[in-house]
Amino acid sequence: MIESKAQWHVKEEQDDESVIDLPISKITKELLMNRGIKDTNTAKRFLSPTLEDLHDPFLFSDMKKAIDRIEKAILDQEKILVFGDYDADGVTSTTVLIEALREKGAIVDFYIPNRFTEGYGPNEAAFRQAKEANISLIITVDTGIAAVHEANIAKELGVDLIITDHHEAQEEMPEAVAIIHPKVSSTYPFDELAGVGVAFKLAHALLGTFPQHLLELVSIGTIADLVPLQAENRVLVYYGLRSLTSSNRPGIKMLKEVCGIEGDVTEENIGFGIGPRLNAVGRLQDASLAVDLLLEQDIEVARELAEEVQRLNQERQKLVSEITKEAQGMIEENGFHEDGVLVVAKEDWNPGVLGIVASRLVQSYSKPTIVLGIDTDKQEAKGSARSIEAFNLFENCMEIKDRFISFGGHAQAAGMTVAVDEISPLRNNLSELANKKLSKTDFQPILTIDKQMNMREISVELIHEIEQLAPFGMGNPKPLFQLAEKDPKEIRLIGANQNHLKMNFQEDTKIIDAVGFGMGHLYTRISPHAKISIVGELSINEWNGHKKLQIMMKDLEILEWQLFDFRGTKHLQKQIQDLDTQNHVAIYFDSSTEIEDWMYKHLQVFHIDQWKETTSYDGSHLWFIDLPLSLDQVTEVLKELNPKNIFAYFKMNEENYFNQIPNREHFKWFYGIMMKRGSLDLDKERSALARSRGWSLNFLDFMIKVFLELQFVRIEDRELVYVKQPAKKDLTESATYQLKMNQIEVEKTLYYSTYKELKKWFNEQMTGDHLKEEVAHGL
Repeated sequence: MIESKAQWHVKEEQDDESVIDLPISKITKELLMNRGIKDTNTAKRFLSPTLEDLHDPFLFSDMKKAIDRIEKAILDQEKILVFGDYDADGVTSTTVLIEALREKGAIVDFYIPNRFTEGYGPNEAAFRQAKEANISLIITVDTGIAAVHEANIAKELGVDLIITDHHEAQEEMPEAVAIIHPKVSSTYPFDELAGVGVAFKLAHALLGTFPQHLLELVSIGTIADLVPLQAENRVLVYYGLRSLTSSNRPGIKMLKEVCGIEGDVTEENIGFGIGPRLNAVGRLQDASLAVDLLLEQDIEVARELAEEVQRLNQERQKLVSEITKEAQGMIEENGFHEDGVLVVAKEDWNPGVLGIVASRLVQSYSKPTIVLGIDTDKQEAKGSARSIEAFNLFENCMEIKDRFISFGGHAQAAGMTVAVDEISPLRNNLSELANKKLSKTDFQPILTIDKQMNMREISVELIHEIEQLAPFGMGNPKPLFQLAEKDPKEIRLIGANQNHLKMNFQEDTKIIDAVGFGMGHLYTRISPHAKISIVGELSINEWNGHKKLQIMMKDLEILEWQLFDFRGTKHLQKQIQDLDTQNHVAIYFDSSTEIEDWMYKHLQVFHIDQWKETTSYDGSHLWFIDLPLSLDQVTEVLKELNPKNIFAYFKMNEENYFNQIPNREHFKWFYGIMMKRGSLDLDKERSALARSRGWSLNFLDFMIKVFLELQFVRIEDRELVYVKQPAKKDLTESATYQLKMNQIEVEKTLYYSTYKELKKWFNEQMTGDHLKEEVAHGL
C-alpha cells in the first residue's frame, strides 16, 4: 500500500456536453465544461481567442486622467520616471511602458528599487532623488497601491504620481493623479490582469493603436506572475507566445538561446526558463540589468547581458538549494514542523531568494511558510511567504498586521518586514489562526482530476485536441487524468542519478508510458504485481519520427496491501540495500534459524513467541524470515497486525526439508518388502535398498520412523524386524507422518506457491475469506 501524496478530487462527469456544438471529442467538451465553459460561443472564443475579445483600456475609470497628464508631460517635455518592481512582472511592465513612452517622444527613464537596500515598492528617498533630477511625473508599474506615505511625499515635492498596479488594495488608498488598477476601477470588466497587463493597457491608450509588438513582453510577465490565464490574460498570452516564437527583439532572442528554447515558445518555457532568469537578476542585485536586456537593440550587447543573466540564475539556484537545506534542518531540529504555519529566520540569508525557498518548503511540508533573513544591525527580518490553497495569507496576516513593520501581497504569496523580537509571536499567532481555521486535510495538497480515463480512450488525436486548451496556467491548469488500478508491465528507474520512475501499462495492443520525475524513491516501495492508480498529464513522446503515448505522473497510490516476494533470494541484503526499512518488523519461527547481523541492524526482529512485544509497529511493513511449524501461526500474526506490506523471505533450512516425499505407494511397496523379507539389516542393507530404488537415506528413514511409530516394525540388534499381524492403523496416526504432511503443506502454501497463489492465501487470512469458504461448504 502506498498512500497518495495529495488529496485526489475527481470532478463530476459532465452529462450535458451536447450544449457545446463543436466538432470536438466528448472528453474535450467535458474539459471545457470543467472550466466553466458551457455554451458554443464561449467555447469558440476559448479555443480560438481573438484580439477583439480584449477590453477598451478607457474602461478604467482613471484612464483618461492618466493619458491627459502623460500627454501634457510629453508636450511640455517634462521628465517622466517609470518606477517599477524587481520581479519578472515588474521588469516587463517597466519595459512595456518605457517603449510606449519613447514611441510618443517622451523624455523618460526608469527606476527599480534595490530589494536589499530599499525593499519593495516606492520609497521616500527614491522620490526625493527623482525631484532632484527634475522629474515632474512618476508612473508606477506593478507597484504603488500601498504607497500612501510615498504619494504624500510626491505631493509635497510637487511631483505628480500615476499609479498602475494589480496587487491587493489596503484600507487607505494613496493620493494620486490617477490610479489604474483593475480591482479598484468598478468600470473595468476584468480584475485579474498582471502588472504588465495593466501597463499594456496604459500603453494601448497612450499610443492610440493596439501595440501588438509589446505582446511578447506581456506574455512573459503574465505567466511569471501566476495570475489566472482566463479571459483577457488568456488572449494576451495566446498571442504573446506567438510573438515570442518569432521575436526579433535581441534581448528575447538571447534569452531564448541561454534557455535552450527552440521552435514554438510555450508557457512552460516562460515558467521554467525565461521567467526564473529575469527574476534571478532582481533576487541577487539591481534588476535594471533585466530591463536593459529587454530594451537592448544591439544583438552582441544583448548576448553579453543574457550571459550575465544566466550566471546570476545559476548563482540563484545554488543559493536556493543551500538555504532550503538549512531551513529544513531548523524546522526539524526545533520541532517547527508541528506548527500550523512555518516561520524560519536566520542571519545572512539572501532575502532575494527567500520566496523560492518558501515555495520549496510549502511543497515539502504542505504548510503556509514564511522565510526571513535577519539584519542584525537593524534588528529586523525581511522575507517572503507562500501559502497553501486553504490559507489566505493576505487576510490572515492583516488580522495581526501590527506584528509587521511592512507587509503586502496576495492570498498565496506575500512579502514582509518584521522586528526580530516579533518573529516568535508572529509564528505563534499565525499558527493559532491556521490551527483554528484549518482541518487536517487542509494541510494536504489537492490534485483536481478532470477525468478518470480508460486506456482505450487515450490517443494521439485526443492529446492534440486537448492541446487546443493551451496556454495552461493559473485558472486554466493542464488537465489531469487518472488511470485506476493498473498492473504495470514494467517498472524501472531512469535518469543520470536514477531518481526518476518509469512504468508502462498495456491493454490489448495499446501501450502507455508513465514517467514520474523525482519519484524514484518509490521504486523499492512498489511490488512487481501491484495494482497502481496514477494521476498525471497526457503527452506525446516523439523520437525518431515515432510517437508514443505518455502520462507525466504527478502522484500515485496503491490501495491494496502489497506482497514483496524474496523467496529463494541468495543475496537479500544486497537486494534491499536501497529500501527504507524504518518501522519494518520481522518475525521468525524456528529458534535454530540463523538471523544475520544485518537483519538486526535494519529490522525489528522478533521470535514468534515475542512478536506481541512489537509496540512500535505502525501497521506498515511485516517480514516473515523463515517457515512456520504450522500455517495457523502465520494466520494469527496476520490477523493481529494486518500489515500494509508483507515481505516474504521464508528462508529454508535444507537439512530439515527434503525434496522428495514418500507417497502411499512408496509405503505400500516398502511394507511388502518387509513382509517378504521379515527383516532388514540397518547397517548393511539400508543404503543398498535406498540406492536400488533411487531414494535418499532421508526418504527411507522417514518411512522406517513412521512404521516404527505405527508398530508395523521393531528394531532388534540393529535389525528392522517385521511385526506379524500388527494392529490396523492409518499412516496419519503417526506423529512423524502428521508433522511431515503439515510441513509439506506449509512449504507448498508459503514457499513453492506462485506469487498470485501466495498473495491470495495471505489475503484470505487477513480478510477471513477462507472461513467463509468453509462455512459455504458446510464444514
